[in-house]
Amino acid sequence: MANTYTQIHYQFVFAPKYRRACISPTWKEELHKFITGTIQRHGHKMLQVNSMPDHIHLLIGMRPHQSVSELIRSVKSESTKWINEMEFCSGTFAWQEGYGAFTYNKSTVSVVARYIANQEEHHRKIPFRDEYRQLLDEEGIYYNEQYIFTDPV
Repeated sequence: MANTYTQIHYQFVFAPKYRRACISPTWKEELHKFITGTIQRHGHKMLQVNSMPDHIHLLIGMRPHQSVSELIRSVKSESTKWINEMEFCSGTFAWQEGYGAFTYNKSTVSVVARYIANQEEHHRKIPFRDEYRQLLDEEGIYYNEQYIFTDPV
């Protein structure tokens, strides 16, 4: 759309169903590339992606032509289909319902990108579930504990 100027940065966080620790280091880079391609096909820009066995973080520059829920629905459904076709996991892979979406201004994007890039180091200090609660609390987002990501299987 002509004369539309935006700068929208989102961090998305979501997990495999039941927080199953099934994202393996042997294929996580392929997953990152696949999801990056999906983000780009939808007209957005991947700024940083990283995953742990039981969750993934995406930092994107988002264009306003698509809703957050539409984008994440596409990312999850397309990557689920791909993971299952590639037979990366024993049994059927699925993402857990829901996601976290956090916005950032340009001055904090590089800090968030470093944080995502250093997930392995970060999670030696703080478990994912605690980290997720901390993100929600810092942003003042109300949540019901029963809907926070389930414990890992």
